[in-house]
Amino acid sequence: MKTQSTTSIEHRASGEKYNLSLRGEAEAISNEIPRGVYPEQEDEILRFARNDKRQRARNDILKVFSNEKGIALVMVLILSTVSLLIMAGLIYMLTAGTQISGLQKRYETASEAGLGGSDVTYQLIGLRGNASRTASFLNDMAALSPVITTPGTCSGTNQSGTAFTGLAAKINTPTSTWAGCNSSMVINPNTNTTYDMVFTLGTGPTYNVYSKIVDTVEGNSAGDEGLINNRVVDSNSGEIKVMSYPYVYTIEVDAENTGNPSERAKYSILYLY
Repeated sequence: MKTQSTTSIEHRASGEKYNLSLRGEAEAISNEIPRGVYPEQEDEILRFARNDKRQRARNDILKVFSNEKGIALVMVLILSTVSLLIMAGLIYMLTAGTQISGLQKRYETASEAGLGGSDVTYQLIGLRGNASRTASFLNDMAALSPVITTPGTCSGTNQSGTAFTGLAAKINTPTSTWAGCNSSMVINPNTNTTYDMVFTLGTGPTYNVYSKIVDTVEGNSAGDEGLINNRVVDSNSGEIKVMSYPYVYTIEVDAENTGNPSERAKYSILYLY
């Protein structure tokens, strides 16, 4: 319960007392105590009036802030907004996770096709550009629809002075002697002069694999012709052992989905033969 503080002011002549309420209205105070009758109490009366006005203003403010009407609606709206944000975040994460998984799956498939294409390229390099052996190899790989696209105008000369043309030039001669050979690292599937060979791998989906030799460092490695003579290797004091220097090839491989070229994988390979 709130209490009111009061004070009494006594009239000089009649001794009549007037009660002043600290929480009363300023107008009532002015009407009850005529101005000029108590000049020594006028300041106190005005102070009481000002204090009462301030108190009423504070009470009005407290009433506004202590009013709880509509708070339930506000809380419901806030909680609903938070719930919607959480649900939207979960849906986004699920959708993004599905998309990323699909992209990863497609890339891994293209990557495997590129690795398979690089193995085929290694076998072609092992043939050392021999025409008959290369033709036999392409016939054995007919299911992959292999095509060698290196132009016959590509030529080069090895350290012994032997000249080679076509793919054999890239396999057997250093890059510094190449003439008419494409040594750019860029492969454009729409331009067959930008790659040396192409073949198809896979079924549903299928991938076109483009391969290209862009640089060759000549070594002294020879082609693998299997065991010769008595199928053994003997050594004696009269043999001179030659240090082996492998050929070093820089190879570019590009594998892409035939139905969706955006699904692709690229490899830059440093291969020692």
